[in-house]
Amino acid sequence: MRKKHIFLAVCAAALVLFSTAGSAWAYFTTYVEARGTLEISLEDVTTVEEEFNSWTKHVVIVNDAGSGPVYVRARAYCGSQYELIYTSADNKWTPGSDGYYYYSDILYGGEKTSELLVRIENVPEDVKDAAEFNVAVIYETTPVLYDESGNPYADWNQKMEVTKAEGGSN
Repeated sequence: MRKKHIFLAVCAAALVLFSTAGSAWAYFTTYVEARGTLEISLEDVTTVEEEFNSWTKHVVIVNDAGSGPVYVRARAYCGSQYELIYTSADNKWTPGSDGYYYYSDILYGGEKTSELLVRIENVPEDVKDAAEFNVAVIYETTPVLYDESGNPYADWNQKMEVTKAEGGSN
């Protein structure tokens, strides 16, 4: 009978020992190693020109010479206690339902958008230094696509495909 109790005690200890060892083994199996490189090259290059004065940010998007035609959208952010008012002298920037402002024309290589003005409203009178305010402008471009009839359109949900260039390393 004593041997049976010892055997059960050893089995119980082994069960406890092995039940906790699984989580320790799982910890070590999460390690992953990778090597090699994958170069990502975007063919079209755009930049933003920004200037801030009189509580207004002046935004112009530039499509570099040699880049393909793109559509452009932009959005500005600042502290939640201030309202941003967007204006465009030529009405080529129009608001979308997603908070972005869309430039109506196709932007070809070497061209610039017209100016999008983003004015900060409700600035306290005691604030003298405009450098205390940070208005961040986020802009995006997407290549011009064409439907079956040859009409241009923008697909803002299009995903970039990554292909491995010949001669690349793994």
